[in-house]
Amino acid sequence: MFAQSLSSRLARRGIHYGWVVMAVVFLTMLSSSAALGLPGVFLRPLEQEFGWNASQVSSALAVRFMLYGLLGPFAAILMQRLGLRRVVCSALALIAAGLLLATSMGALWQLFVLWGLVLGVGSGFTAIVLGATAANRWFDKRRGLVLGVLTASSATGQLIFLPMVASIIEHHGWRVAVAPIVACCLAVALLAWALLAERPSDLGLRAYGADPAAPEAAAPAWRPRFSEPFVLLAELARSPAFWVLAGTFFVCGLSTNGLIQTHFIALCGDHGLGPVPAASVLAMIGAFDFIGTVCSGWLSDRFDNRKLLFWYYGLRGLSLMWLPHSTFSLYGLSLFAMFYGLDWIATVPPTVKLTSSLFDRQRAPMIFGWIFAAHQIGSATAAYGAGLARTVLLSYSPALYAAGAACIVAALAIFLVQRPGPGARVPATPQPAQA
Repeated sequence: MFAQSLSSRLARRGIHYGWVVMAVVFLTMLSSSAALGLPGVFLRPLEQEFGWNASQVSSALAVRFMLYGLLGPFAAILMQRLGLRRVVCSALALIAAGLLLATSMGALWQLFVLWGLVLGVGSGFTAIVLGATAANRWFDKRRGLVLGVLTASSATGQLIFLPMVASIIEHHGWRVAVAPIVACCLAVALLAWALLAERPSDLGLRAYGADPAAPEAAAPAWRPRFSEPFVLLAELARSPAFWVLAGTFFVCGLSTNGLIQTHFIALCGDHGLGPVPAASVLAMIGAFDFIGTVCSGWLSDRFDNRKLLFWYYGLRGLSLMWLPHSTFSLYGLSLFAMFYGLDWIATVPPTVKLTSSLFDRQRAPMIFGWIFAAHQIGSATAAYGAGLARTVLLSYSPALYAAGAACIVAALAIFLVQRPGPGARVPATPQPAQA
């Protein structure tokens, strides 16, 4: 096995193999998030070629956001039962197939199937739940920083692919533009098959930062059934803390993926800005987000995560409400890209840390899967709702104001979760933590 031999060579140099696993997971999440987000670049070309309006295309893209989130708890089960490597490779192959087959589509229902169902399922198995699962298995220390880096993978994918794809669409058409993402997905699948190890114990290691004197943790015998997420959700429904985290994360999805990632290029087009410069602004957002999310991971290891989320949601809400007044000039959009980009997905590390602190660690990935499902329901709501607003009201401004106001509410609501203290984690039925 490549992983075993590489682990031995790295150990002789004092490098833990967990960093290799994180690199593979980072590339996996980068590829799947690029495939998930880039159909927003195709919004106008699809409207022009097939005559579909923004509401019709947005409804298909909303399906992918919904599946991307709702599959999170079941992805955690598949990773437990089948292993990380099989799930990752299968998901990346599915994403590549969905993108390729879409180049031959000619009807709206085919867009729903390929870029709604297939792309949603494939990306759903390589979502943030994958990062949370891998980080929990491989890292005892620096877990917040690792989560921040993994979460920033979506920004990196945006930074790498968006301007390139927009340029390819402009010169060669949207069908050719899917080729770089397909090639990336297949290359990362091969890399994952060769290097992705399931647990530190498989290579004779402990998790990074684990106490050497502590008994070695074996792989748990717990093999959850596919009904387990629904049983868990019934338990979580009695926890106010869960509903606060899910509700605020719903707003996170509402104000990021579904709104800006899907509709920003079309929004700029309405104000006379071409797709390539608009994609460059999104790439700028991705660059600032990479910095902001990595810093967020570092901060989440050191400060009250509720206070971090207050500032993230509050500043995001103000930036969204300011966007319609930016005049869509270079100065205005650059200012928006900086403030909005710094906390694009910076909310993820504190939310994951709060979940791990408030609930049983073994089930934390599945619990976060349900919280992330709320995030993607928010994304789907904004993806469809913003497209509907543009079709009916001929403007994206109402959607921007609504999302900004929701962020302000989320910033205040996060303090309804009590600050976790020693012994706050609940092993069975989740309950709100006691300070």
